[in-house]
Amino acid sequence: MTPMTLLSRRRFLAVSAASAAAAGTPAIAAREPGDLDVVIIGAGAAGIAAARRLASAQAKFAVIEASDRLGGRCFTETSTFGVPFDRGAHWIHEPDLNPVVPLAMKSGFDIYPAPPPGRVRLGRRYARTGEMEDYLTATVRANRAIAAASRGRQDVSCAQALPKDLGGWQPTIEFVLGPFGCGKDLAEVSALDFSRSAERNNDMFCRDGLGALVAKLAEGLPVQLSRPASHIDWSERNRIEIRTAKGYLYSRTVIVTASTGVLMSDKLKFDPELPRRYLDAIEKLRLGSYDHIALELPGNPLGLQRDELIFEKADSARTAAILANISGTALCTVEVGGKFGAELAAAGEPAMVSFALDWLTGLYGADVRKAVKRTSATRWNREPWTLGAFSAAAPGGQWARAALAEPVRDRIFFAGEATHETLWGTVGGAWASGERAADAVMRRLGLVAAPPEPKAPAASRSSRRR
Repeated sequence: MTPMTLLSRRRFLAVSAASAAAAGTPAIAAREPGDLDVVIIGAGAAGIAAARRLASAQAKFAVIEASDRLGGRCFTETSTFGVPFDRGAHWIHEPDLNPVVPLAMKSGFDIYPAPPPGRVRLGRRYARTGEMEDYLTATVRANRAIAAASRGRQDVSCAQALPKDLGGWQPTIEFVLGPFGCGKDLAEVSALDFSRSAERNNDMFCRDGLGALVAKLAEGLPVQLSRPASHIDWSERNRIEIRTAKGYLYSRTVIVTASTGVLMSDKLKFDPELPRRYLDAIEKLRLGSYDHIALELPGNPLGLQRDELIFEKADSARTAAILANISGTALCTVEVGGKFGAELAAAGEPAMVSFALDWLTGLYGADVRKAVKRTSATRWNREPWTLGAFSAAAPGGQWARAALAEPVRDRIFFAGEATHETLWGTVGGAWASGERAADAVMRRLGLVAAPPEPKAPAASRSSRRR
C-alpha cells in the first residue's frame, strides 16, 4: 500500500465521519488522539497478566474487553446462590508453579488445598477397595498407553491409543481423561498434546472464587469494558489500526487474547488476513465443551465432604462428575463436557438441570430431587465472546500451540491458554502466556533490554548428542 493510498484512506474516513454527523446519522467511529505502544484485546487472565507487565514498564497501552465484565472464562458471581459461584475456571492447578498463587496470597485471598481425587459411585453404593484398585490400575494403564503412543512417528488420538482390555471401566476412564479433563472426547484429542500437558494432581481452590481473584488483579489497569474489537488492520508498516464499537485505536503492536472460538468466528477480522500457518493453528486448537450445572443442596443430603469430587462407574458417555459442598457451602456442581455435554447445553438450561437431577437420583435416590433448591447452568458454547470452554489440540495438532505463540511479523502477538504447551486449559497457563507476550512486546519496542544470548558450553565427546 503506497503513502498516497494511505493518505486518501484517512481523508475518506474523516470526511465520512463528518458527513454522517452533519446528516444527523451516527458516524462509524471517532478516532482517539495519540498512538499507543500496545493494545491488548481481551481482559481475561492472559490480558490482565500482560497489562500488569506492561504497566510495570510504563508502556502506553490500553486494554479493551468485548463483554461488560473482567475475567473472560474466569468469572465468579454471587447473585444466584448468595455464595461465590465460579461459572468458569475453578481449579488452581500446580500451585507450586502457578504464577497466580503468589499473587493471590499477596492480595489476601484465601486459597487452600483441594482434597485428593474422590470416590467412584457404583449405582447406589461406592466402589469397594478392590474395585477402586482395579479402576486406578486401569487409569494408570490408559495414561501409559497414551504416553507411549505420543512417542510414535505419527500423532494419533488418545482414543486410538487406549488399551483394548479396560473392560467395564472404559466409559469412566474415557470420561475422566476426555470430557472432564480436556473438554473433548478422546477421539478428538492429540495423544502428544495430552502427554505433554503438566500433571494436574496437586490443586487448590479459592474460597472467594477464582474469577473474583482474577478481577481483583486487574484493579488500576486501563481496561475499557463493552468495547469489542471488530477489525485489526495491520497493513501499514509501523502502525496498527484497531476498529472497535467505540472508535478507532492506533498502536505499534497488539496482543490478542481472544479465545480460539472467537478467532475462528467472524467477530474479529484481520486485514490483511493472518498467514495460513496461524489459521491452521487456530483450527487445530478448537475449544471443547465444559459446563457446570449448579445445584443448591442445603443440609448435605448426599453426605459428602467439602469439595469432594465423585465420579460414577458409567456404562455410556451420558455421565458426569459432582463437586460437592464447594468451599463448605451448600453449592454443588454437576460437571458435563465433551460431545454429550455440548449436546446437552445446546438443548438449554432446563434440559441440563433435568439431566443433573435424574443422574443424581440414580446414584443417591429420589430424596435428592426434593432437597434441591435454586439451580443454574453455564453454557459456554453460547457465550458470544468465548464460544467454548478451553482448547485441546486435535490429533496431529500439538505443534499449533507453539506456532500460535510466535508473533506475526513482530507486530501481532497471541496469548491465552491455547498458546501454552503444558498448562493449556488452565488459568495459570493463560496468565503465563500473557506475561510472555508482554515481555516479547517490550523487547520489540525497546522498553526493556533484550536478554543476552546464552553462550553454548563447549561440548565434550561424551556429552554430545545426535
